[in-house]
Amino acid sequence: MPVLNSIAAMAPEMTEWRRWLHRNPELLFDLPKTSRFVADKLRAFGVDEVHEGIATSGIVAIIEGQGDGPTIGLRADMDALPIRETSGVEHASETDGKMHACGHDGHTTMLLGAAKYLAETRNFRGRVALIFQPAEEGGGGGEVMVQDGVMDRFGITQVYGIHNTPNFEEGAFFTAPGPLMAAVDTFHIDITGKGGHGAMPHDTRDPITAALGIGQAIQTVVSRNHRAIDDLVVSITQIHTGSADNIIPGTAFMGGTVRTFDPTVQDMVERRLGEIVAGQAAAYGVEATCRYERGYPATVNDADKARFAAEVAAGVVGTDHVSADADREMGAEDFSYMLNARPGAYLFLGTGPGPVLHHADYDFNDRVAPIGASFFARMVETAQPL
Repeated sequence: MPVLNSIAAMAPEMTEWRRWLHRNPELLFDLPKTSRFVADKLRAFGVDEVHEGIATSGIVAIIEGQGDGPTIGLRADMDALPIRETSGVEHASETDGKMHACGHDGHTTMLLGAAKYLAETRNFRGRVALIFQPAEEGGGGGEVMVQDGVMDRFGITQVYGIHNTPNFEEGAFFTAPGPLMAAVDTFHIDITGKGGHGAMPHDTRDPITAALGIGQAIQTVVSRNHRAIDDLVVSITQIHTGSADNIIPGTAFMGGTVRTFDPTVQDMVERRLGEIVAGQAAAYGVEATCRYERGYPATVNDADKARFAAEVAAGVVGTDHVSADADREMGAEDFSYMLNARPGAYLFLGTGPGPVLHHADYDFNDRVAPIGASFFARMVETAQPL
């Protein structure tokens, strides 16, 4: 694949970086080793500025081009997941219970490769801001970085990011204009009844029966309360209750996730869940509360920037390996906060066959790192040419 020659020559070095990061996973905002590794590399590459401690452990590095111009932002996430790795690879996690199961080690490596190339060549106008973000995996680090003022402080006018995708053609890109990934909300339902002996249910107020009723009723939100052409997922993912075969418990807990693209649909789901929980609680003679929490908003690409990014990707891997109008995904991503703050685009990069993201056997495919780094570099050179 036609990656930039100097980045292709960097491939063994990039593999070393990525595997060091994989062996040393850290979670959320607590990334001391990762941040130090990234900052040390950036300084060794000769970037002009390294700003540390943003959103606790985030970094923004600035590379000055030749002549006046705007600032383009490129983002990579750095945090890992609380998963015990079972991949068996030589460079597996050395911290039990933590691993890079989503490829953020690869994302960081791709942006480091682009940083080294851009600092050496500076074949662009204006500036590039390299954004190394903590806490994508549930901590909302993207939102915190925006709240910390990175867009205004560094004058970023547009912003781009990449996520790897297993079981999609190795080295191929896909994206879409407009909505690309869903908003993610969560709900937590606490049910309080009256426990007792399993042989004497008439003396109890059974929270399990109520939980079953609530669960069945929740299924009607998708099937009966929203338009079929609106994307919506409502999934119950947790039910916790009970301790023995002959005991009716006193409490139960249910939890789940909601995925959609439309804030009015989110409003409807939140309202219906509250009504369902209250109604079913009354029907079964228990008390129940529903806590509904809004999470990451939908990831919405700027249509023009998405088309432009697809054209740049085609220049790296060829038009036959780029889908510019792919189906949107129901997963979520906190790069959405950056796209809400500035126009830009998010793309997926295929890594070929292998375990899915968030699987204990997952490992990033090092062969695609030079492709992602070349895309980042060419994005800067094409958006802000000399």
